[in-house]
Amino acid sequence: MVNIREYIEKIVAVSDKDWQLFSSKLENRVFEKRTKILEVGETENYISFIESGIARFLIPKEEEDKDITFGFCFKNEFISAYDSFLTRKPSLYQLEALSTVSMWSISYPDLQEVYEKTAIGNLIGRLSSERLFLIKSKREQSLLNDSAEQRYLNLFTERPNLIKEIPLKYIASYIGVTPQALSRIRKRIS
Repeated sequence: MVNIREYIEKIVAVSDKDWQLFSSKLENRVFEKRTKILEVGETENYISFIESGIARFLIPKEEEDKDITFGFCFKNEFISAYDSFLTRKPSLYQLEALSTVSMWSISYPDLQEVYEKTAIGNLIGRLSSERLFLIKSKREQSLLNDSAEQRYLNLFTERPNLIKEIPLKYIASYIGVTPQALSRIRKRIS
């Protein structure tokens, strides 16, 4: 839980009183490797901060090999099916633990209370939503502007641990190519 406070305090100081209320609303949730954090059709009830582990965002298909991976979250990052969280409507995608994931979560009603009763509440909401928006925007721009090879190189440069810790089939899906095409890209680069 200390990591969340450190993350927030890189931007703004948090009073002990505000931290007390906010942290009292946090719930530690743990998901074992390959378990679903959120299913398609469920409404997202949490914004979470990953303490350890890796999660992925995916659109499941009938054949597992055809699943579309469109995002990853790591330690010290916020995670949420944020569109579902905001609209209170069922999610059109799934969140899955790629490794054992431990996260600190705040529920929608509790976050509304933190917004109302603390000076930092809105800042916490803004920080998490800005981070989620920037990741989404950067990915969309990359898909529109970069070649598959460039997307792979960007990923390797920006998140080198991702390449080591995530199965290549998920990385291939994330950059928008087949595993065979990723294999050819990797061969050309090396």
